[in-house]
Formats: sequence, C-alpha cells, structure tokens
Amino acid sequence: MNKIFTLLFVGLLALAAKAQTPAPVPTAQAFGKIDKADLELKACDFEKDANAEILFDKGEIYFDQTYNIVIERHKRIKIFNDNGKSEANIRIEYYSADRTEYVTGLQAQTINLNNGAVEILKVDKKQIFTEVIDKYRSAMVFSFPNVKPGSVLEYKYRLTSTSIGNFPDWYFQSNLPTRYSELSTNVPDVLYYKQLANIHYPFVVNKTNSSNAHIQAIANIPSLHDEPFMGSRSDNSERILFQLLSIRPTNGFTQTFQDSWKKVGESKVQEEDFGGQVNRKLNGEDVIITKAKSLKTDDEKIAYVFNEVKNTLKWNDAYTRYTNDGTVKAWEKKIGNSTEINLILTHLLKKSGVKVYPMLVSTRSHGRVNPGYPSLYQFNTSVAYVPVDSNKYYVLDATNKYNIYNQVPKDYLNSFGLFINKEDQLYDLAFLDDKDPVRQVVLINAEIKPEGKMSGSADISSFAYNRVNCVKKYKTDGEKKYIDFLRNDNNNMKIASVTFENMEVDTLPLRQKMDFNLDLTGADENYIYFNANLFTDLKTNPFLNETRTTDIDFGYRDNYMITGIFKIPAGYKVDALPKSITMMIPDKSVVFKRMIAEQDGSLMIRLTVDFKKSLYFKEDYAEFHEFCKKMYEMLNEQVVLKKS
Repeated sequence: MNKIFTLLFVGLLALAAKAQTPAPVPTAQAFGKIDKADLELKACDFEKDANAEILFDKGEIYFDQTYNIVIERHKRIKIFNDNGKSEANIRIEYYSADRTEYVTGLQAQTINLNNGAVEILKVDKKQIFTEVIDKYRSAMVFSFPNVKPGSVLEYKYRLTSTSIGNFPDWYFQSNLPTRYSELSTNVPDVLYYKQLANIHYPFVVNKTNSSNAHIQAIANIPSLHDEPFMGSRSDNSERILFQLLSIRPTNGFTQTFQDSWKKVGESKVQEEDFGGQVNRKLNGEDVIITKAKSLKTDDEKIAYVFNEVKNTLKWNDAYTRYTNDGTVKAWEKKIGNSTEINLILTHLLKKSGVKVYPMLVSTRSHGRVNPGYPSLYQFNTSVAYVPVDSNKYYVLDATNKYNIYNQVPKDYLNSFGLFINKEDQLYDLAFLDDKDPVRQVVLINAEIKPEGKMSGSADISSFAYNRVNCVKKYKTDGEKKYIDFLRNDNNNMKIASVTFENMEVDTLPLRQKMDFNLDLTGADENYIYFNANLFTDLKTNPFLNETRTTDIDFGYRDNYMITGIFKIPAGYKVDALPKSITMMIPDKSVVFKRMIAEQDGSLMIRLTVDFKKSLYFKEDYAEFHEFCKKMYEMLNEQVVLKKS
C-alpha cells in the first residue's frame, strides 16, 4: 500500500513540475529550414483574428573593417487567409545617393505544404526591381510567387551603410502580430550609441554573448491597431532608436557626427539641396517682390506672397527634407516637392523684407520629434518660419491650397520644428501648437410638426481648422457628397439648399446656411421624439474600446456650441425633458454643458463641448473613456413630446 501511495505521489509531483514548466520561447531558424507545424498553422496563437503573422524577424547589426554599418535581416511571414496575401509585396527603401546605403545578398522564397510535402519556390531575380524614389532614395521591390492561405514567406538581405551616424532603428512591433523579434548589435569600443527605447513588453532574451554581441528579443507581440486620433504608428510601436554620442579616435579614424540640434542645422545649411537653394533667383520674381514691398504691413506681405506661391505651384505629393530638381526648375515647371515649394516661399518672403527662416518639421504620420534625440532623420519635410515676436510666430506650408498663413498647419501641431537662422548662426527647436480653442457654432431654428416631422433652418459657423476642413471637403468632394456629410448620412434628413459666406476669404469663419426637413423616427400618433444634436460630428462616440494603447492626439482644441430653438406643435406638451447639467472630467480638461428652457410653446436647447487640451495620455484613458461614454449619451438624449 505504501508503495502505491509513493508512486502516486511521485506521479503527482511530475505532473505539477510539467504544469509549471514555462512555454518554450519561440526563436528564429536557418534560411530554408522550417518546422512542419508552422506550415500547418491555421491562426496566430495570441491574436486569433490576424490575417497573417510574422513568425520571426531577426536583425544582426555589426561593423565591417572600414567601419561601415551592416545589418543582416531575416524575416518569415505566415499567411492565414486571402486578406493576408498583400503581405507578399515587399519594399526595402534605402539611401542610394553616392552609395550611402546599398542592399546585397537578397534571397526570397515561398514555402508551401503540398500534399504533405514541403514545396519551395524561389523569387526569380529577374522579378526583383530597383525603384528610384528621388535623387537620394531608392527601393528594392519584389513580390512572392504562388502565395495562398497557408503559405510561409521568407526573405533575407544585407544592408550596408557608409555613415556611422545612420545606425538602423529596430521595430519589434508592426501591423502584424509578431511571434519572435530579435535584434543583435555588436558595436566597436571606439563608438558609443545611446539607446532610446519605447518598450513595454518584457525581453525574453537580453544578454551579451561571447562575441560581444548584445542580443535583445521579445516574443508574442500583438499587432499595433489603428485607434481614433492616434499619432504616428512609429511613435507608438515597440522600438529601439540609436543615437551616436561619442567617438574615441583610434588608428587615425575620425568622423564628425550630429550630437546637437546646432550641428543638425549646420549640416542642412551646408547641403546644396537645402541651404544652397534659399537664395536662388527665380524667373520673374521681381514682379512678386515689388508688389509685396508696396504693401504696408508684414501680415499683408506674408498673405500676398503665400497665396502667390500656393496658387502658382502644384505639389507633387512628395514630402522630403531636401530639393530634388532644385527651386529654380521647380518654379519654372510650376511643380515641386514639399521642400522645393517652401524654400521658394522662404526666398520670396525674405526678398520682400520679411524676417523668415526655413524650418525642418515632421508630419503627424511620420512621427513626433523627440527633442532629446538630435537627428536629421526625425524630420521629413520643411516649412517657412516667421517669428513675429517673443509670443507669436507663423508656420507656412504652401503645399496645401487650403492652409492659412497665420495658422500652424494641423499636420505639424504638438511637435517640434528646427528653425535654421544662418545669418545669426542660430539653430534651435520651437514647439508648434495652437492653444486657442477652435470654434464650431451651430444655430438651429425649427418647427416640430404633428405628423412627426421637423422643418427649419440651420446656420453653421466654422472657425480656423474647422473652416479649413469644411472648405477642403466641399471643394474636393463636391456639393452632393458635402451635403451627405452635413446630414451625417441620415436618410431621414433632406437639405434643400446650402449657401456659403466667406468661402474665399480665409481669414474669416466659413458660414453655411441651409433649409432642412427631418423625419423624426419613432414618432407615432401619441409621441414625438427628437434631439438637438444636429449638423455636428458628435453623434457617434469614437472612444468605445475599454482600453487604449496610444495617446489621443486631437492636434488642436475643439469647442462646439449647438443652440436650437424648437417650436412645439399645437396639441402637444413636453413629456420627458433632459435636465440642464454641467459635467467635466476630473482634471477639468473636458467640459460638457446642457441648458434647456421652455417658453411660449418653444424649447431652447444649448449644448456645449469644450476640449481644453489637445493631447490626452493613454495612462488617463480610463477616466476619459468613462466621461465620453456619459457625454455622448447626454448629447443624444431625446426630448419626448406627448399629445395632450
């Protein structure tokens, strides 16, 4: 009997030990070697609805004997369904000018399981193309053959960089879930790079091996989903950036590097395709300059030159931080990239007597500029910067026909720009924001009909960025689609006509007037239901998810005011009326007010929403989410009329 108990006890201990054994850490494999289980895999273990999964992404970064940076990258992707087949299109971008970077050793293949046998189909080298993006950048482009649900796509390559300041960044996270991502870095003792990490998941490997390579790896990383009003994907991904901080010269090896914003600015001044373009004389410029100089104030000069440039030049949709054809050719051809257009603007303003400097900036999709990381690569375009006084400045971007000279374009808000003052040798960052609330005012005058209809008029005034959004939408989409936008695609609403005031006067609010008819849903012979939240984008709460992984970046402060006067039909009385209320988030950064009054057979309803900040951190999302849930319920709370 004791022997039986002993055996049972030993067996239980074995089971317990087995249960406590941690799951094996996934890893990378040699090129062409694959587990059959990966070919039979039907779904991602930790993100079941994924269309595809990165099985592993491995990068090895080291230096060759001439101090070139080399990254050897090996990546493997599993396709689960037809929606994931787009992952078969690969694009590897690099700086090709003067062979600053070059790609070698590319191998790629599709691996399928065919009747139980592993089938490998290599990418034909004739189907690998080099695409010239501009004079500085190129891309190696190819597609995998015979891709279908179940396929595994595998490729590897070597990218060599001749600049020690251009150490590759590493992104552990992407638009796909990643089972395993590993970075190995081996840096000579003469170089010191600072790591700027945005890491929230634990490393499954974090060690230095016998070859002095530092290996860092993360497993089971979920994909980064788009969230309403999030910043750039790169800002929000799990990543490590590298900044060269110091060099210890040895064996005669020396090289300058950018460890301050001053050095970044000085390098741009010396570039022929940036600093060398600012003072280039343009054909026929004297006419514009003479006209500008005849105007009395700087604001008049700026507005005039800004409109001349944005109405003369067409943007080719390319954001760059350098010129491609140069300002002279861009002016002659009437088309250019973002920097060509804005350096032309800077030149003409300067010649007109305006104190103006070129400024490097980053678009929202490219990423927010980190002031503690001096690097040219944080920027992807340039603008014209006019410091008016110690508290006021203009940021001008003539690529967008709807931008206003005295309003920072919304794509650059809540980030830094690097202004370049060559004359005074001043190169520094300026934070770009707009602290003033941007108003949207809606006035409604309507009559409720006994048959359950509402008819009346609306008067909408859109200020600043809201004005720009409306004008751009109307001119881009046309009147029919714009009216659909106004009625929020509500098929129960008919808008008879829309008239505009100040459409062409960008310094005044856009005013829109219209007549409308609305069928009130839910009305019957005894009850009529309606609410005053009309002609706004506040109908649907965009913050429905209980959790959030990214900050909320509205760009600018919004301030809504909706005021409606509704005449109650004869024979009806108010049966249920929402209460007047003031509600705010705990830190008072969002305030909602509702005021309701009844007089002489009419209801006056006023709704106001005031966002006092434009940026809300994900750490505070729980209270922001709860507030928005209540606010949107109140915005859409109905008035109930009952037949008396």
